[in-house]
Amino acid sequence: MPIYFDHAATTATRPEVLEKMLPLLGDGYGNPSSVYALARTAKKALEQARDQVAAAINATPQEIFFTGSGTESDNWAVIATAEQLSARGKHIITSNVEHHAVLHTCKYLEKRGYEVTYIPINSDGLISAADVEKAIRPDTILISIMAANNEIGTLQPIDEIGAIAKSHKIAFHTDAVQAVGHVPIDVKAQNIDMLSLSGHKFYGPKGVGALFVRKGIAIKSFIHGGAQERGRRAGTENVAGIVGMAEALALAVSEMLEEAARQSAIRDRIIDEVLATVPKSRLNGSRDKRLPNNVNISFDYIEGESLLLLLDMKGIYASSGSACTSGSLDPSHVLLAIGLPHEKAHGSLRITLGRDNADSDVDTLMKELPSIVQRLRDMSPLTGQ
Repeated sequence: MPIYFDHAATTATRPEVLEKMLPLLGDGYGNPSSVYALARTAKKALEQARDQVAAAINATPQEIFFTGSGTESDNWAVIATAEQLSARGKHIITSNVEHHAVLHTCKYLEKRGYEVTYIPINSDGLISAADVEKAIRPDTILISIMAANNEIGTLQPIDEIGAIAKSHKIAFHTDAVQAVGHVPIDVKAQNIDMLSLSGHKFYGPKGVGALFVRKGIAIKSFIHGGAQERGRRAGTENVAGIVGMAEALALAVSEMLEEAARQSAIRDRIIDEVLATVPKSRLNGSRDKRLPNNVNISFDYIEGESLLLLLDMKGIYASSGSACTSGSLDPSHVLLAIGLPHEKAHGSLRITLGRDNADSDVDTLMKELPSIVQRLRDMSPLTGQ
């Protein structure tokens, strides 16, 4: 059986989740905006799912809005907030290692007259909350900092940043797509005003996400046309997908502590054995402040795509960074930001663990990886320079 090590890209939909979804794809197909019994059944399922998502992050159901993806949620939070508050100011603070759903959105706003400060990270991939506070100006209207990095797994100090944003009365958004369902999130305790999440990152279906918007935060509609989602997001809701996402999230939260401990042990074993076995290898990101399931290691003198292809031939599926940029020839902006030169940034391997991974998978990885790296180095003109 192939070994799947790319859970940060996507996860398989759990059987329990599919079981919840199937009735809504069959006889329970009603449109929740209609008034008859079939529609009311769909509406009830939709609102139960809203309750589940809210409970998972300590929000209220009225603060949850369903979207088509984490990317849509990010776009909505950043653009709509910028437009809503433009009379007060046009300055936004984010980091230089955000997912492109935030970075490209900020670039879009810069072309429309907004100013964006990109906070740099240190060599461990961590943002300084003090740097965020120093960047605040009288015209700052939004701070958007991710909870966990999708490439190197670093956990950012969103508790501190949320407190800073609150003290300065600035809206705080966090892209928590990689964090929700994997590490504890409490929007009240962490002073989060808006939060993005995506169902397929925690064993729910693809094509469904959510945006948490704290009560009292003014945010414009992003998609226009109908009165769905309390008039804030037009379009008939993907009821089956939403129910599946909510069920997957409830399961993930209920298993979080046990699963995080189990995956952290496997993660640490991979890091220790790779660094000890493969010369000129380097862990990217903080050793301690990282997601339980994330390993990102770069190898001198090799090219990441070739490494992935050779691992694939051995039945090991991994990645070299974000799935959203896999078609790009450019090195990872995250690895460049932590100080890696271009040639080393190109030689990275991202392993992200899931529920089905076990120590036996590490045995197979360590049987194959060192010889593959050596084979590529033997062919590289950079080896020995």
